[in-house]
Amino acid sequence: MPTIKVVDITPKALSGDRSLDSEPNLAVNPENPAEMVASAFTPDPMGGPFAPVYVSSDGGNSWVLNSVVPGNGGRGTGDISVGFGGTGGRLYTGILNGETSDLQILRMPDVTASDPMDELVDRADEDQPWVVATTVTANGVSSDRVYVGNNDSADEPRPATVDVASDGRTAAGQADFRTVRLDRRGDSVHDGPPIRIAVHPDGTVYTAYQRWTDFSPARIVTFDVVVTRDDKGGVGPDPFEDLLDPGDGEVGLRVVAGRRVRFNVRVPTLGQERTGADLAIAVDRTDSNSVWIAWCDNHGGAVPTDYVLHLQHSADRGASWSAARDDIVNGKNPALAVNSDGLVGLLYQQLADNQWSTVLELTDDVFQTVERVVLHQAPGDVPPAGFNLPYLGDYLRMITVGRDFYGIFSGNNTPDRANFPVGVTYQRNANFTTRQLLSTDGVTRVPPSIDPFFFHRAA
Repeated sequence: MPTIKVVDITPKALSGDRSLDSEPNLAVNPENPAEMVASAFTPDPMGGPFAPVYVSSDGGNSWVLNSVVPGNGGRGTGDISVGFGGTGGRLYTGILNGETSDLQILRMPDVTASDPMDELVDRADEDQPWVVATTVTANGVSSDRVYVGNNDSADEPRPATVDVASDGRTAAGQADFRTVRLDRRGDSVHDGPPIRIAVHPDGTVYTAYQRWTDFSPARIVTFDVVVTRDDKGGVGPDPFEDLLDPGDGEVGLRVVAGRRVRFNVRVPTLGQERTGADLAIAVDRTDSNSVWIAWCDNHGGAVPTDYVLHLQHSADRGASWSAARDDIVNGKNPALAVNSDGLVGLLYQQLADNQWSTVLELTDDVFQTVERVVLHQAPGDVPPAGFNLPYLGDYLRMITVGRDFYGIFSGNNTPDRANFPVGVTYQRNANFTTRQLLSTDGVTRVPPSIDPFFFHRAA
């Protein structure tokens, strides 16, 4: 029978932490799944020049901070995502530097080492880097393909972009990354921050992005959800041009068009959280024709009344799409992954009755039957967000290695067993009897905050 464990990854030495450690990300070494790296908005506890990542060497049971990321700011680094190559144990990282806000693409040969990450790319005016890496072998030679999705604010009209390195192991700088503009239509007003990537072992690469077609003074965005595909790993002469829209013949198929969302980065619109940048895509590792996509938008017209998560599936390489399950009202932060058996996982967070729940759903028959697991549930108004956004974050992450699912999410860290239906382990000092967090002295009470939580579903 499958087993699930949940771990609050805040180390014991940070038991006094009371910040919003939101927007988490996760990488698992496929060659050694006991080795993992997680990230969140977490500053260096010593106030040094490098922001930390969380590192586990025992399958996620325990975690330590390793301050190796350039540019430690008030919240550590800015946006950050991580990914291991398939072999060799190299970690690739995309960040917005916590001091300069520049996009940086980084490499780390050994995640347990204390040496700072190697800087491969540094350029200004980008947003929300998203890293996916894989290893390919040709003529007996292995190389790490590295993909970094980002929103290119330096180019008008701020298009969805992906940087591709044919071999991240040998990459030494920007010249070794090819910057590919995904949005070729040219009549958008902007593209949304999330650019998501799904890579199949046969070389098929899918990307998904939100193409904004209107942005009103009330911050109502009208957008299309667009998927592109490349059948040669994104390294051929005409990358990401293998899926055309039958409506206009342009690169990238519009899964849906004319959707609306209230995009507000300053004022909460869903409980204490902001909305507008929720997107996920995954390809079936057993069949590159089978691809899944999730996004969120508002129903209710120009004055949104609720926020809805949608899930669709394509069985023909993205050429046509159909709904895969009922919409999830007030759901956000979708993540998708498919294991080596073709089991599909959907991870999301949902606000209902002023309570945030983090839910994992699994299916092998397009959601006709579902295994549903609530990983976490807690009041949506604790802790108070104040002016600190994002609250839980604009994304979380889930990946698979073999048959196992691994994921990370952020949430209320009150040590209450009722909040964790499948159980939980804390590293930081906590009293589950009194439901109190305790500082490093084991006595002083600490108010609830937002922590990153790791989970592992073992087949």
